[in-house]
Amino acid sequence: MGKRKRHRQASLWVETARLTKGPAHPFYRRLNQILGQHGFDGYVERACQEFYADKLGRPSLPPAVYFRLLLIGYFEGIDSERGIAWRVTDSIALRDFLGYSLADATPDHSTVSRNRRLIDLQTHQEVFTWVLQVLAKSGLLRGETLGVDATTLEANAALRSIVRRDTGESYKEFLTRLAQASGIETPTRAELARLDRERPKKGSNDDWQHPQDPDARITKMKDGRTHLAHKAEHAIDMETGAVVAVTVQPADRGDPASLEETVAEAMDTLADVSEDDQAAEGLGNEVLSELVADKGYHSNAVLTGRQELGIRTYISEPDRGRRRWRRKRAEQRATYANRRRIRGERGKRLLRRRGELLERSFAHCYDTGGMRRVHLRGRLNIAKRLLVQAAAFNLGLLLRRHLGTGKPRGLRRAGVSSLWAHFFAWIVAWKARSRSWVRKLVTSTPVCSLSISSWSPSLLVQVFVDTRSRAPAAAAEAGWSGCKSGGPPLAALHVNDRWARTGKDP
Repeated sequence: MGKRKRHRQASLWVETARLTKGPAHPFYRRLNQILGQHGFDGYVERACQEFYADKLGRPSLPPAVYFRLLLIGYFEGIDSERGIAWRVTDSIALRDFLGYSLADATPDHSTVSRNRRLIDLQTHQEVFTWVLQVLAKSGLLRGETLGVDATTLEANAALRSIVRRDTGESYKEFLTRLAQASGIETPTRAELARLDRERPKKGSNDDWQHPQDPDARITKMKDGRTHLAHKAEHAIDMETGAVVAVTVQPADRGDPASLEETVAEAMDTLADVSEDDQAAEGLGNEVLSELVADKGYHSNAVLTGRQELGIRTYISEPDRGRRRWRRKRAEQRATYANRRRIRGERGKRLLRRRGELLERSFAHCYDTGGMRRVHLRGRLNIAKRLLVQAAAFNLGLLLRRHLGTGKPRGLRRAGVSSLWAHFFAWIVAWKARSRSWVRKLVTSTPVCSLSISSWSPSLLVQVFVDTRSRAPAAAAEAGWSGCKSGGPPLAALHVNDRWARTGKDP
């Protein structure tokens, strides 16, 4: 029995051949291949050239490594830059993804934070646009119909630390001054709490702010809690689900007001994407011709403004009762035209798909992506991180086409799904072993992709064979089992339910 060495003297020199070499993660290996095929490293080096000195200063963090670190934060669901740095230090696969060996020192979290502060927001936007161009070249971006929705992100600030905008005094000092003005010389904690409950409008953003994060606003979260937060708004392609624009705005800003900035950002981004001739061919003929949103965005100004721009709206209409349209002919025409569109079949289909695609982007970017509570302060810093977060989400769409999953953890679920799919396929094939013609069909199937539906008096069989190197999870979701390239063909036999239960002919 071997025993762990409790005291070990570290070696002064270690040969490179003796260093542990782990297998590269197939997800990150494929991601590096995609980035390399489209020249990602050279692009970001040219875009960030002005932020680096040729001779002065210590050795810097390469911009390609910096953006890959933020991509890791999305794919691994890590919220803070400190956590990203720790994860990279421990993982051999992530070291290989970044281009570091075991003998190399990985970047410290302070280095990542400093690079984020030095590289401006426009450069992060250019990297986001570059990813959209890659999607357009792959046929994953159309840009004709966009859906818009917003969510709240919990700020890295506590309500108990807010101060008055006019005097700078804390909340407790403010209550103490009110108590003394009402005749209580030395108020207790219970008296201050009672005075606070009796005072109306005690959490107004016009009067209070956080000293370290003035951009955070007091708002009610989705779970009912009141907290300091920011508002993140997405514009997505309704055909492919790609995020076209993402903006960070004050949490107390209404949806109709925030829509203007997001739509303008989406128009500018699509114009930048179309500057690449090959990407422009992948876009639709009428870019940003339709807009889909929920009832929170419904207003006369939004409808008339979009109509003037030639954009057809599919915005859910809240129940406002009978409306008066005197001297509002333009607003009336825009509202009635929107109402006709949302009541049609296409409008209903778009509204259903809007909720599916937008909530999916929020779940991936913020819930599983680790950004529901931000660890940065200031709207500018948060916008930089969210742009790379949305770019990683878009890269996940491309990876889902190649691997069948958009995140590394999906490959683990794919393995379990593949085992169950193979098990049930074997069970059904075993039940049909007495049908010699079925056995002959399966064993003689060539190594290629095919789909066969055949009828027999005693058995209804559907055979699905796939030999492409894609993740088994996508195959299992589609109802069939895949086989690896070069391996024997696998068949999933779906037997008629009646025959499976009784053994009689259907």
